[in-house]
Amino acid sequence: MNKENSPQPMPDLKQAIMQMTDEGGENFLRYIRNIGLSSEQNILVLSSSQHYYYDESDLRSVRALVNLKKLNMVRHLDKFLHSLYRILPPEASFVGCFSDAGTSRFRIAKYGHPAKGLLNSIRNIFGSITEQRMSRNEVSEILKTHGFKIVDMTEMNGVTFFWSVNVRRPYQKKAG
Repeated sequence: MNKENSPQPMPDLKQAIMQMTDEGGENFLRYIRNIGLSSEQNILVLSSSQHYYYDESDLRSVRALVNLKKLNMVRHLDKFLHSLYRILPPEASFVGCFSDAGTSRFRIAKYGHPAKGLLNSIRNIFGSITEQRMSRNEVSEILKTHGFKIVDMTEMNGVTFFWSVNVRRPYQKKAG
């Protein structure tokens, strides 16, 4: 696994938990415990603030990938999900979160203060992304479209967490 193109060892569960709590992911940790993935071996946590570069060989043994960045904030979501589908092993879990456009908390955060719209416009000019509106149905559909089956979706403190599984079939050689 590479961080900024320098070799890094595969993190263990303790490191993953520390990373989640350091980034304010206490709800993520609670959610992972609730769905029973906290005892999973080979869990990988993608930071919401750091950029990592992985190749297929780095992710072959990953059984659960946790993305701390909200899907609403992923700039090229289709490419990201397609890459995960191709690279993650069949039956590997993909856990993430998003702000549900249907919750009042998202609407207040998105539209409650007029200056926030201006700030988002300025951020767009300088290359960062604004929070895209997403609903539970839209997230379910986009994950399904990219080869993931939703196992669970739970709202906690204004954020919706999801657990999905890569339904890609293992590569099988044709008999010949």
